[in-house]
Amino acid sequence: MSLLRNQPGGDLSATLVLAHGAGAPMDSPFMNEIASRLAARGVAVVRFEFPYMAQRREDGRRRPPNPQRQLLECWRSVYASVRAEVAGPLAIGGKSMGGRMASLLADELGADALVCLGYPFYAAGKPEKPRVDHLAELKTPTLIVQGERDALGDRPTVMQYNLSSSIRLHWLAAADHDLKPLKASGYTHTQHLDTTADQVAAFLRR
Repeated sequence: MSLLRNQPGGDLSATLVLAHGAGAPMDSPFMNEIASRLAARGVAVVRFEFPYMAQRREDGRRRPPNPQRQLLECWRSVYASVRAEVAGPLAIGGKSMGGRMASLLADELGADALVCLGYPFYAAGKPEKPRVDHLAELKTPTLIVQGERDALGDRPTVMQYNLSSSIRLHWLAAADHDLKPLKASGYTHTQHLDTTADQVAAFLRR
């Protein structure tokens, strides 16, 4: 399995294994931007690809994500590999689907923390079918950075959920699923990515 690493230039506070979302690879612009910002803040980032995305890299053909069972097995394998070589705090997480899969395993794996960026609380257009049952029982310290107008989990809808006390939500003003704000909000995507990295780095230091 190919791993992509961003190492801090200075002191290391934690390592974060970060999975990609359903439609973009581990080196998408979003993943590159977040990883470089976290490394600049003392967090080592390790990225990997689920089997379907690794296949797409080889042959260029788009395909849907693997079944959940296979995605979780991939996560277990990557976590075991990284855990064997990392002595300090080790967190897991990801963008959208990658973060959701990590949330299903965080307690099982004994991860030190969970970080989700743009969490898919429900499928697009289906807020009446939330995917949050396991989040009510989650014990792993968790940070979810979410756009207020995320089509897979906007603020008014998510605030109605019964989430575990171990979960901390940080809302980004007027931001969508990729943490991009409306221009009229006065914020930029760069500002929101910087804020995200600040929040994640501070959370992992604690």
